[in-house]
Amino acid sequence: MPDKPPRADYAELTARFGPFCLLNEPARNFTTYKAGGAARALVKPACAEDFVWLAAWCARRRLPLFTLGRGSNVLVSDKGLDGVTALTERLDALEFSGNTVKAQAGVLWDDLARAAAQKGLAGFEKTSGIPGSVGGALRMNAGAFGQEAFDRLVAIDALTPEGKTVTLPKSAVPHGYRRVDGLEGFILLGAAFEFPAAPPAGLLAERDRVLAARAAKQPLDLPSAGSVFKRPPGDYASRLIDAAGLKGLRSGGAQVSAKHAGFIVNAGG
Repeated sequence: MPDKPPRADYAELTARFGPFCLLNEPARNFTTYKAGGAARALVKPACAEDFVWLAAWCARRRLPLFTLGRGSNVLVSDKGLDGVTALTERLDALEFSGNTVKAQAGVLWDDLARAAAQKGLAGFEKTSGIPGSVGGALRMNAGAFGQEAFDRLVAIDALTPEGKTVTLPKSAVPHGYRRVDGLEGFILLGAAFEFPAAPPAGLLAERDRVLAARAAKQPLDLPSAGSVFKRPPGDYASRLIDAAGLKGLRSGGAQVSAKHAGFIVNAGG
């Protein structure tokens, strides 16, 4: 890593964020892989204004700013993360108004899926159990069993690379299967969704079915980033990996899961 920023710079961060600024924080403490080097400075902003301030602070010092949600779908290099790493976990407000839901970026995706089902709002029950945050799910258009994050999206609130807060309608954000374009350099702050109504009992039953299927087939007992591979056209990555004889293959602490070949787990060691 380059030399550390001056001590006074760290003092500015700790003065602004207090106990929500951690220096040299190991990635095992903020990623679902439970592995990787340390973040030079890990910050947990509480609101959009904090992110505006932090982005400007980093820009003045020409320091990179990495934004993460709940640390899934991420593998941190053993060299760690230079600059500043910001977690959105304190942006955790979830508001319901009729068939519309506003969720801040740090809300756990599964909390959104569960709450929507409980209120009789259909469209995300099959995504139950997806790890990570609303912001992270939107950044890659996460999905499962035929439902995706963008299916019910109305608009995204974000901070532009120039430090301005904007609201982007769904039509302004190109997207596809596990792909979202045009948001490079943006920090996602939250989003609005709209759902059709359905009986909660049926939605919750489907959610229970999905969660049971995940528990039966996926290695939820070991640290991982979640499902690693995109589905190839007309097939499944896990089936192809299994057919190639790679299921259970291990290198150091990294292992192709013996339970589901679509996962690479941290088996320790």
